[in-house]
Amino acid sequence: MHWFALLTCILTVSLVNQVSSLETVSANYGETVTIPCNKGLVKAEDVTITKWKYDKGNILVKLRDQNATVLDDVNYKTRVSLKDDFSLVITKVTMDDQRTFTCITVVSADILEFPVQLAINKAPSPPQITEQATVMEIGKLTTVAECRTEGANPAANITWFKNKTPLASDGTAIKISQAVDVDSVTKLSATTSKLEYAAVKEDVNAKFTCRVQHVRSADMESSPLNFTVNYPTEKVSLQVVSQGPFKEGDNVTLKCTADGNPPPPIYNFYIKGEKKTVENSNTYTLRNITRADTGEYKCSLVDGEDMVDTAQITVDYLEVVLSSTGKINKKVGESFEITLDIDGSGTTQTSWRKGNAKLEKAPKFDKLKYSDSGVYGCVVSMGGLKKTQTFELIVEGAPVIKSLINKKGDGTMNKVLICVGEGSPKPTVQWSINGTNVDETAYVDGKITYSLTLIPKVNLTVSCTVSNDLGSDIRSINVSTFADDVTMDKQDMKQEQSEQTTMVVGIVVGLLVAALAVGLAYWLYLKKFRTGTWKTGEKEDGSAEESKKLEENQSQKADV
Repeated sequence: MHWFALLTCILTVSLVNQVSSLETVSANYGETVTIPCNKGLVKAEDVTITKWKYDKGNILVKLRDQNATVLDDVNYKTRVSLKDDFSLVITKVTMDDQRTFTCITVVSADILEFPVQLAINKAPSPPQITEQATVMEIGKLTTVAECRTEGANPAANITWFKNKTPLASDGTAIKISQAVDVDSVTKLSATTSKLEYAAVKEDVNAKFTCRVQHVRSADMESSPLNFTVNYPTEKVSLQVVSQGPFKEGDNVTLKCTADGNPPPPIYNFYIKGEKKTVENSNTYTLRNITRADTGEYKCSLVDGEDMVDTAQITVDYLEVVLSSTGKINKKVGESFEITLDIDGSGTTQTSWRKGNAKLEKAPKFDKLKYSDSGVYGCVVSMGGLKKTQTFELIVEGAPVIKSLINKKGDGTMNKVLICVGEGSPKPTVQWSINGTNVDETAYVDGKITYSLTLIPKVNLTVSCTVSNDLGSDIRSINVSTFADDVTMDKQDMKQEQSEQTTMVVGIVVGLLVAALAVGLAYWLYLKKFRTGTWKTGEKEDGSAEESKKLEENQSQKADV
């Protein structure tokens, strides 16, 4: 290859007539890049020789009308090729390819040089958190964590954030240090940033993150960092956990909390003046409280009893006592009154009922009746408390037959006897004769009705006897046969007709006598007035005084 040596000599000693300005081409790490030559400034048919080189050696040479010859450079022998427009193609670029490549062309008597700078880009890896702190103390500068990203070119930048707000070093409470390392083999950069931070109490729930920023990739942010912030207790609080209002018999739980972190493992509770120390818990439960438990309660730290807080507990109570309870037996006609004694911690409301019926006021009876028997109850309420008291009033009395009647039955020969009794306990009945359809009504308000159906063959007297534990009563009634009833009905009709006739005659006679009396009285009246007043055919010669006397006499007669 003597021609190659000759060409190299010519290109070395020849004077370069034109040098273009330095151009930059970018390529991604590991990919294929095309580096242009002269950008069309020189026509391909005018070029007799083309050569590509770099600062450490020659890459390839091409003579006109011949194929390009790749030289024995170990870096590019297997990775380069030449395009028709003399552009250089390099595959699998690495950081070692980030250099200046020069395209030399011979045109006529001129030698032209076109240098191109190749820049290699590589996106960094996602952020990696190391050396993370788990506990921080207020005011003490502590390493929060280190954030690292690798395999980048150019080197990536790292920014720290607290609650999405960027942090900047201030030299005291915040210190951020960043370092870039280059891998000796790959020549790629790794960026490491360390955050030192002096926590404050408000950082208990703060979220710290680091963000990797690079020209060839989108920003990448780490997961939030969590750690515990320790700080001393400044305040103790006592809370009544159980929901009030409280009543006697309830359980009430108290909870003591301190605002320090970590919280104290032990507390003092002051229960009615007595100190109770509780370990590994911050609660204390009062069980089955009474009204005596109403008052002030306290809690404090064991190693700082001056840090104390208080809470007030009020226990509501309600007691209801009836003057009489259970079953109350009274005699019919007696008086009875119930009284209610209420002892409560607040204003109460009372309602009364008899069975399911509401009463306007407490039961009070001047004279008991059987209908007053029943179950009475009162409900006394106060806030969430409610007390119910009941009693059963039983009005008793010896039975009395209120009525005993005889009426015709449904059949032509039947008679139905109805005996109405009243008493308490419920009276039983005894008939003096047997019959059919023996029945009784419901026993209501001390009253019951018994019935007996019979067909009398002869006239007879039937007795009804009602009795209970307090006494008995008997009443009898005459029961006639059906034939006697017919005869009696006819006699009753005749007697009724006779009585009606007699009554009519008496009325007529009475009317005639009254008419005669009225006529006679009227005739006498007219006769008297005419006799004392006028004289037919005679002249009135009397004096004024006589006339006056005459008028007075007539007036007196009229009054009579």
